[in-house]
Amino acid sequence: MTRVHQVLATLGYGDAIGHEVLGIQRVLRVAGYESEIFVETADHRLEPQTRDYRELIDASQPDNLLLHHFSLGSKASRTAFALPDRMALIYHNITPPEYFLGVHRTLVRQCFRGRRELRAYCDRAEVALGDSEFNRRDLEALGFRRTGVLPVVPDFSHLDLAPNRLVADQFDDEWTNILFVGRVIPNKRIDDLILFFHAYQTRFNPRSRLLIVGAHSQFERHLAALNQLVAALDLSHVHFTGHVSNEELVAYYEIADLFLCASEHEGFCVPLVEAFYKQVPVLAYAATAVPSTMDGAGVLFEDKDPQQVAVLMDAVVSDCALQDAIVAGQLQAVERLRARDFAGALLGFVKDILASPCPPKPTVAFDFWQQFDAAQELEELRLYRPGLYKALPEAR
Repeated sequence: MTRVHQVLATLGYGDAIGHEVLGIQRVLRVAGYESEIFVETADHRLEPQTRDYRELIDASQPDNLLLHHFSLGSKASRTAFALPDRMALIYHNITPPEYFLGVHRTLVRQCFRGRRELRAYCDRAEVALGDSEFNRRDLEALGFRRTGVLPVVPDFSHLDLAPNRLVADQFDDEWTNILFVGRVIPNKRIDDLILFFHAYQTRFNPRSRLLIVGAHSQFERHLAALNQLVAALDLSHVHFTGHVSNEELVAYYEIADLFLCASEHEGFCVPLVEAFYKQVPVLAYAATAVPSTMDGAGVLFEDKDPQQVAVLMDAVVSDCALQDAIVAGQLQAVERLRARDFAGALLGFVKDILASPCPPKPTVAFDFWQQFDAAQELEELRLYRPGLYKALPEAR
């Protein structure tokens, strides 16, 4: 039996990448392939469905195919790189490091180095797949010669659960609920959401609240800054929920009157189509992959002036006929998305790779990644401390 395994740093519960990884495994197994998921870490609810990445060494075979979900210089990635197995890379994008300056020093370095490390896979991966055309173009710009798009077909089954009644009872009232779903991290520009909401609540609707649904672990400093902004604006009814269960997420979508997104960097942004599916009108900033993901549905804006966005918010919330028209367009976009042949596209890429001649096996020196890291550190010195770099001895 042909083996097509997946490798990634971590498998999260309830996030877009986690849903995609599990969906890929289902398609592969139905098609008759043996398929395991090798990870460094996994949410405890998903651990039974994974194997430790170190077991990949014993499972390795030259005719195996590894679907490698690249992340920031993980041990799982570097192990997979050195094995003789064939490889296809799946890329979910790396947030530009400048968004984390002054917020998360470690992540600044990881994102900067992650994009550099990605280039090492240009000759290692037989094909590099983005989950959107935006991500595919990014791969092409990085130097990958053979690229493609593996379409994201979100699994909405987690949104068909019964809503959490505590959440519904707390927020399902006569007030207007403005919702955002996503991690509380700088590129999501939740500070802009707060400014938009302040303008809307002050000018149009004092009986409104802003619900920010998403994890903020490791970004407590950023969360504190956002709370300071809320306090400085003397703003009320802004709720940061943290990570929620699927049942709670369903409740938040069902009580929402508007989904508002100000994110400036997205590789796809699954919550947008989740809101489409749950029939919540979407108003989103037209940046990176967002216009492509929305596929002509919802409402896009290009000017982040809070007063102008507040006018758009009020126009959607206060006009039932407009809401119905927006929701109808969004449901059509969901049907177009679901009509994409995800299984056919995935199996087509797999069959094309397995049918092509095997490339030469990678020759990786025992200290390859130590050399790579040292080269990166030297490059950082050359860029940011040129005087010190020039003082180094001229040795290899």
